[in-house]
Parts: sequence; structure tokens; C-alpha cells
Amino acid sequence: MFLPPRHAEIIQMAKDNGRVLVDDLAGHFGVTPQTIRKDLNDLCERRLLTRIHGGALFPSGIENVEYEARRKIASDEKEAIGRAAARIIPDNASLFMNIGTTTEAVSNALLDHEGLMVITNNINVANRMRVFPTIEVVIAGGVVRGSDGGIVGEAAVDFIRQFKVDYAVIGASAIDHDGALLDFDYREVKVAQAIIANARHVILVSDSTKFERTAPVRIGHLSQVDTFITDACDIASIRTICAEAEVELIETSRGD
Repeated sequence: MFLPPRHAEIIQMAKDNGRVLVDDLAGHFGVTPQTIRKDLNDLCERRLLTRIHGGALFPSGIENVEYEARRKIASDEKEAIGRAAARIIPDNASLFMNIGTTTEAVSNALLDHEGLMVITNNINVANRMRVFPTIEVVIAGGVVRGSDGGIVGEAAVDFIRQFKVDYAVIGASAIDHDGALLDFDYREVKVAQAIIANARHVILVSDSTKFERTAPVRIGHLSQVDTFITDACDIASIRTICAEAEVELIETSRGD
């Protein structure tokens, strides 16, 4: 497939970073935002990118974006989401935390808490929190996924089922407009389902780019969570689900 040099570079930038933004590309190439919007529209028509407000995503298909690239996607938004989740969780609480860059942001915001018991299948979360003496970290056993340090498999599911905790902090790779929570690895989905089933209060943390993505494996439904924290939600059907299921919707960009 022939691509003009600028289009090829845009594709590579999107692949490296997970997404590209119109203003950043216009500055990088020294062209107008209108030119970049036309480039992105052309690439999206050819199904090489997925359009979002203000830019485009590298299409996920059935493969997840590389973990380090995912850390860069909406990093400021994830930090704000992490702080909002940390405000909900009190000292001396027990909680589950699953795999994901947004749950990692929550773990970072929890480091000043005291008396926490954190049960996780996320090596990155465990490694970050283990050095704080006021936080007890319990890590699941199972198969370690090389791509992101997630621990998955039946052993991890059985381990999670031993506990009943105050809070669960979970992420999702994609959120469908019908409220379905989606992921890529059926083994991780089973762990997430066990986490949801064994927590008294489930907090879903996800930035708004997840509304524009898709993934093949169903974790569950938005109505199963108690609190949904995102940077912004402009999807009418999602807002309706939250209202009808009494899910607290917190949008960090709107000062909630």
C-alpha cells in the first residue's frame, strides 16, 4: 500500500504513541490543522487509523497497544483519574487492583494512604507500593504476562476468590456504547470478573479514549460497578446507563 511520506510518518507516530493529536501534528509538520484533519480523515477512510475528537488512534483490532505506548496515552487524564479514585478510598481499607496503566495511576495516588491491604495481579502496582511500610501488598500467583507484568490464569482467579475486600479498582481496554466492558485476554478477563464478584465497592477507572476502542472479550457491564471515574463522558447511552443503574459518574475534567 503506497502512502505519502507524511501519511507514513503519521501512522508510525500513532503506532509508537497509541494516538496522535491534530495540533501536535500541525506543529510537527509545519502545516495547518485543516491539512492534518484531511490527512487523518484520509487515513481513517482507509482504516489505518481510528478518528477521535482532536486526533486519531492507532487501531487496536484484536491486539492491544504496546504497554509502554499505553502509558503515554492520556497520561495527564490518568493521573487526574488516579487522584479522584484515591479520594474515595479511605485509610485502613482492603482493595483489589487489576492490570492496567490507569490502575497504576491510582496506585501512585494511594501512596500517602496508611493501613492499606492491596491485593493485585499487577506486578507494576506491587513493585511500586511494596516499599511503603504502611501498605501491605499481596500478589496473586499464576502466569506472568511478559508484555505488561500482569499475572493471569486459573491460579490467579482461585487466589482472588479467597478474599472479600472493601474496594476494587479495575480498568478495561474498551467500553462499548452499550455499556459492555471489554478486554483482549480471556485469562485476564476471568481475573477481572473474580475481582468484581469479591469486592463490596467496585471502581471502574478509564480515560475517554476507551470509548473509541474495541476489544473482543467481555468482562462485564458498566451497571455492575458502583463508581465510574473518567476524564469526560460525552456518550449519551453511557450517561443513561449510569443514571439508571445508580452508578456514580465522576468526570475529572469537569471538576467532579
